[in-house]
Amino acid sequence: MSAAPRQRNGRADAVEAEERQGRSGRRPGRSGAREAILAAARARFAEAGFDKTSIRAVAADAGVDPALVHHYFGTKQQLFGAVVELPTDPEVILTVMDNAPLDQLGATILGAVVGVWDSPAGPGIVAAVRGLLTGGDPVLARTFVLEVVLERVRKRIATPEDDGRARVALAASQLMGVLVARKIIGVEPLASMPIEELVAAVGPTLQRYLTGDIGSATSEITPITETIPGL
Repeated sequence: MSAAPRQRNGRADAVEAEERQGRSGRRPGRSGAREAILAAARARFAEAGFDKTSIRAVAADAGVDPALVHHYFGTKQQLFGAVVELPTDPEVILTVMDNAPLDQLGATILGAVVGVWDSPAGPGIVAAVRGLLTGGDPVLARTFVLEVVLERVRKRIATPEDDGRARVALAASQLMGVLVARKIIGVEPLASMPIEELVAAVGPTLQRYLTGDIGSATSEITPITETIPGL
């Protein structure tokens, strides 16, 4: 009786695809492929931004098959996380944001973000953010905050009269201020304030930035929450 054929999986296919590329004149073997993908992704994200960068384009720049990019990094979001050296998947926070009621976005976002900062992964995240702010590419830092973290929030709050870009920029400034004060400079009592107290104090400000009156012509007419049915 002949042996049953060995089942294949996506990773095996990806590795074999890379080996085929080596035989066909593209990047040989796996040596250096991961680093080449990261370098290509870093350049592409900085030049085109998150939304306009595709896995296929990164793969072409790196001289590998798109399957290999997925093999090493998973989704485009996870690839960006690797580029900015985040020790955790940003999807963890984004899923919480997606599921939050619109009128509770401020408190939910702040609680989720600070919760990750205060977790065991926090020091690595703070180090990555510090690197982006002090010695990294400011374009990548801006892309991460506005296109990865807050873009999905912007799409939720956008209306025909207000695209939400000013709102998420204000929210980003608040979040970064809390991060710097709590984790980088260590301003007391903010640095040691329990999350519940911090959320109670700052959450309403974030909520106003996202859905309330921010002093613009649009917000003076009606708060954004009143333009969305059911709120």
